[in-house]
Amino acid sequence: MGKQSKRTKFYNEKLAGLSSASLEEAVGALKSLEADLPAAIKPVKMDQTVELAVRLGVDPRQADQLVRGSINLPHGIGKTQRVVVFAQGASLEAAEAAGADAAGGKDLADKVKGGWLDFDVAIATPDMMGVVGPLGRVLGPRGLMPSPRAGTVTQDVAGAVKDYKAGKVEFRVDAGGNVHCRVGKLSFEAGQLVENIEAMLKYLESLRPSSVKGAYVRNIAISSTMSPGIGIAL
Repeated sequence: MGKQSKRTKFYNEKLAGLSSASLEEAVGALKSLEADLPAAIKPVKMDQTVELAVRLGVDPRQADQLVRGSINLPHGIGKTQRVVVFAQGASLEAAEAAGADAAGGKDLADKVKGGWLDFDVAIATPDMMGVVGPLGRVLGPRGLMPSPRAGTVTQDVAGAVKDYKAGKVEFRVDAGGNVHCRVGKLSFEAGQLVENIEAMLKYLESLRPSSVKGAYVRNIAISSTMSPGIGIAL
């Protein structure tokens, strides 16, 4: 095992007595990590992203247990997302007017196929899925493939662009039954992070598949870009 950095050692010592905290305690501890850094450790210059990780008691191999969705968090995520739209005609004009960073049809698909992936969200109108479908091999592994279930395949492209620009987040359970979701920035007030996390957990609970037996939420943790995870009591 390699030698721990000063930062990692400090984080671990600071969190040593916090094995399973309340949500408020966990958020407070996360925010205090950077606030209480000793002089020997340089502060992180960027505004770190705060992420929520939830382990679910689901089997993602079962189609009816593939938990996924999107949500507008109460306080956004502190980031303006880059949004592209696959559309034509009036929908293309509406997407551009709503502030899409890029919009187009086959031309945009060819650009993505050529390796351009400088965006965070991809939206498509239903009639463009014939063009977008072949991009699955590129967009799928990166979680960027438009999907009706996530609200990114829609006729209302203008509404979708505005939602994602305002901080709507999309998530899906991975092969291990885990959901990872950005819930804000470390600079957010503690109360804002708590409200965002509570909203996400409540939404996840509403998506519980009827076929799941036993405990649905198995484990909850929060972390920042540089910190280890802090477990939250269920």
